[in-house]
Amino acid sequence: MSDAPDPPARRRIVLLAGIAAGVYLLDVLTKTLAVATLEDRPPVALLGGAVNLVLLRNPGAAFSMATGYTWVLTLVALVVVGVIVRIARRLASPGWAIGLGLVLGGALGNLTDRVFRAPGPLQGHVVDMVSLFATDGSVWPVFNAADSGIVCGGILLVVMTLRGVEIDGTRTRSSRSAKSSGSSEEPAGG
Repeated sequence: MSDAPDPPARRRIVLLAGIAAGVYLLDVLTKTLAVATLEDRPPVALLGGAVNLVLLRNPGAAFSMATGYTWVLTLVALVVVGVIVRIARRLASPGWAIGLGLVLGGALGNLTDRVFRAPGPLQGHVVDMVSLFATDGSVWPVFNAADSGIVCGGILLVVMTLRGVEIDGTRTRSSRSAKSSGSSEEPAGG
């Protein structure tokens, strides 16, 4: 018996990897541009101030929480990446592939900052640059493309879970409909 993923899983792994690579490249590019163009500059207001570009180096997690635990956040990101890579072989759901790809790309983007940016390895500060409705993040926390990937991917994974779509593409019915039909799983396209 081979450990290689079956063809549907292989296609979903390619989808996951492509989305992760896209999010990662977008994140690296936007952070590079932000550091090059926004350093020591006042915020740039776009769309009448609805979107503001401002350079912020965040030592913490989302909403600047856990600022004293940068190394722990680095380890958590490493675990997330490892878990996604490990479960990818079971992928048969396009929805799960997209969600996991978004989370993986975002985790890798912020992990790159934590490893390679100042003040040093495993303690680097994440570059954030988008602030909504205020230049200081007082209305919504300042974020980056990686954060957007993580949040959008997480929302998609929650939706998939609530719809009963499993990572392998099967759909778990609610306990009430499972009792009436005598079956707990059905194929799902999700």
